[in-house]
Amino acid sequence: MGASRISALAPDASISNSIASLIDHTLLRPDALYEEIRKVCEEAKQFGFASVCINPALVPLASRFLAGSPVRVCAVVGFPLGATLPEVKAFEAEANILNGAQEIDMVMNIGALKSKDFVAVERDIGLVAEVSHSRQALCKVIIETAYLSDEEKISACSLAKAKGADFVKTSTGFGPGGATAKDVALMRSVVGEDTGVKASGGIRDWKTFQEMVSSGASRIGASVSVKIVQEAKSQDAQFTTRVSGRDSRAGNY
Repeated sequence: MGASRISALAPDASISNSIASLIDHTLLRPDALYEEIRKVCEEAKQFGFASVCINPALVPLASRFLAGSPVRVCAVVGFPLGATLPEVKAFEAEANILNGAQEIDMVMNIGALKSKDFVAVERDIGLVAEVSHSRQALCKVIIETAYLSDEEKISACSLAKAKGADFVKTSTGFGPGGATAKDVALMRSVVGEDTGVKASGGIRDWKTFQEMVSSGASRIGASVSVKIVQEAKSQDAQFTTRVSGRDSRAGNY
């Protein structure tokens, strides 16, 4: 489930393994083909990514491709708008888990948060977190930072943590902007060390990966995961040594 605690004695192996163990290898395009799902699953097994993050209809397929491997299946819920009913999100989360998902990335009700209807936001998150945990799955809450002021980001992270989220996540990748180091640092400061922070959206190279992890991310969502790992192999092991002791299940900072 978590990041391996790997030393930096053998640069190629240690760098690729410790970096890969923080990455959710992501394919959320609506036109993704079954063969593309097979490919990302094979890449995830080859490089040791934390999970494969996909749309719900593809969870059974990915579960078959990943059977017997330590790579987890991560399914999105209420994606990408977050505007479905809490009961629908909870049902979707449970159905995904029964189909083989071990992690749920839900989009919170963004409009409710911006309207300061915190009771609605708490219920939205709470129902999904409850059903996820009842079936031993992780729950990540996507707050879609590009739509929020700093004050709203703080509120979103505080509410997610209070309702039992295992992670707060920056972005869907379908909004007007993706992850920034500033937002990751703010989110980490709010949730503390015991809750994970997932940076996603626009992370397309090793340099940006380093910025996000240095700012407080304990999981990275990326569609170019293989490129990031390959770029990391050409770097020295100093950064990887700092990363390798972290647990990608949550914060562990």
